[in-house]
Amino acid sequence: MTTGNTASYVPLMGTLSVIPWTSDPAEGERNAPFLLAYSLGDGREGPGAGEETLRTVLGEIGLRPGEEVVDLADKPSTAITLLVEAGRAVLTMPYLNAQCPVPPEWEEDARRVGHVYFIVATKPWTDAVPGRPVTEEQLRAFVGDDEVLLSAAHCLVPVRSLTA
Repeated sequence: MTTGNTASYVPLMGTLSVIPWTSDPAEGERNAPFLLAYSLGDGREGPGAGEETLRTVLGEIGLRPGEEVVDLADKPSTAITLLVEAGRAVLTMPYLNAQCPVPPEWEEDARRVGHVYFIVATKPWTDAVPGRPVTEEQLRAFVGDDEVLLSAAHCLVPVRSLTA
């Protein structure tokens, strides 16, 4: 179980949150951990306007929802950074500055792999209200939905730390 973490918001996009997760240590080979950013769909003009605004913001920073995974290590000018330190992930991008606690295995995987697989869902996730726990099944259902995945932006964000 994990919890969404509120970030700053813009009236048209509504509340933006992030959720971290990683593979189960018992499953064997470990991959890059994940970080999901999503809107609650509570923007001033409704979920549709929020979705379109989020697509516009992503386009302005060089991410195209529905396209291939972008490795931001190859695009250092992209305005997305991720600091991982002391059990926290600090994500900074236009209109979204979020800080969230991460489990030790997430931080370990992020440092070992050197990047995080970041998904920005343009489809709102109204059930994942910040402060309320999200079950593994709810998370799996949302990120496993083809419509959500095909309309999201996907990128690999290099991991930074205060000591590196």
